[in-house]
Amino acid sequence: MRSPSPALLVTLDTLVPGETGIVEGLEGDGPVDQRLRDLGLVPGTPVRALRRAPLGDPTEYELRGYRLCLRQTEGARVRVRRELAARAPGSESAA
Repeated sequence: MRSPSPALLVTLDTLVPGETGIVEGLEGDGPVDQRLRDLGLVPGTPVRALRRAPLGDPTEYELRGYRLCLRQTEGARVRVRRELAARAPGSESAA
């Protein structure tokens, strides 16, 4: 099994609204990291960025059937594998 491309590994706070990622892990073992795990941010969990506040912080995410708002500093602790968006039928440009 191949390891994911380093270019696809990013932190959760870098996902733009509409993008999806799969949680790969968290950066630390402190109380904030444990709380993020308790909220469901564990390896293998799909997470979708929904929207950002007008000033850019916090961001709303959808995971495990619920919505969660995280500040940028919290999202930066979560490593995700960015999922490449599937192309919609008919979106290819004609040559």
